[in-house]
Amino acid sequence: MAAAALLRRLPAARAPAAAFMAARPISDSTASLTIETSVPFTAHLVDPPFRDVTTSPAELMAFFRDMSVMRRMEIAADSLYKAKLIRGFCHLYDGQEAVAVGMEAAITRNDSIITAYRDHCTYLARGGDLVSAFAELMGREAGCSRGKGGSMHFYKKDANFYGGHGIVGAQVPLGCGLAFAQKYKKEDTATFALYGDGADGMGTAEWIRDDYVPGLKVDGMDVLAVKQACKFAKDHAVANGPIVLEMDTYRYHGHSYVRSRKHLPYQARDFRCKIGSEMSFHSVYVLYLDTLIVSYQDMEKEIRKDVDAAIAKAKESSMPDTSELFTNVYKKGFGVESFGPDRKEMRATLP
Repeated sequence: MAAAALLRRLPAARAPAAAFMAARPISDSTASLTIETSVPFTAHLVDPPFRDVTTSPAELMAFFRDMSVMRRMEIAADSLYKAKLIRGFCHLYDGQEAVAVGMEAAITRNDSIITAYRDHCTYLARGGDLVSAFAELMGREAGCSRGKGGSMHFYKKDANFYGGHGIVGAQVPLGCGLAFAQKYKKEDTATFALYGDGADGMGTAEWIRDDYVPGLKVDGMDVLAVKQACKFAKDHAVANGPIVLEMDTYRYHGHSYVRSRKHLPYQARDFRCKIGSEMSFHSVYVLYLDTLIVSYQDMEKEIRKDVDAAIAKAKESSMPDTSELFTNVYKKGFGVESFGPDRKEMRATLP
């Protein structure tokens, strides 16, 4: 059955996750490291996983690079929205990168993921590329949903990523359906249905909620804690059924670009200045590692160039043709007809 993940904002500032590693450079990228998660897991109706997580310098550097790419992509998306190259809503993920990357490290592409509208970084984690991500954000044909979905509807079926969904909570029953299909076909795979605190609590009083699904509270700013929790959750889901993961995270943008500009910000001004001047949370695990060929500064420069090049390439893609308006909406072969508002003028007959 489905393993669900709840992404939640922290009410106050919290120190970055601490890495319990020897204070010395490690040049062997394949060396096995055992690192304790920053804080214990809080379990409900289940025994928590061990805090010791096995990793390697190579994996940590890959985590660091992947999360840095995600951060740079979201910052660039913010700028593109201000330039009116991205229209509609734009829900950014910066601050929550450890969830997407840690989850991907714990599962395979045979497992399914479905999420809400904060989906850009999940798409990258599932193997999506920057060009198709930016093209989709700008409504271009080269986008991952052919430019017709925009920020809220990224999609990658070949990696079992069943997209972002703009309606709050819409992805949860669909995720249950994906999980049921996996169980029906006796596959040793799981579905991760991601949703936020709004979908979790909206319209449902706590006293009428059933309390029978086990769960874990996880430090969502700690990529290794997320990796450990998601591996545990997948094993539990395959063997026993649903489990809920509550990921404690701190997002640096508001709910969406539009709303965060119209309403009071989530953080106090002095805290926003402080958090912006500190080292990114996901760099803590590489403080004691050898830079493995390239320095952090060189990596940042390379990522900036990759993002800028992807944006330029995405801008070269054209907008979808009007003939694409009804494609991917109705199943072919049913003779669907489209009329004007007066039901008299035939507009199109779909194959």
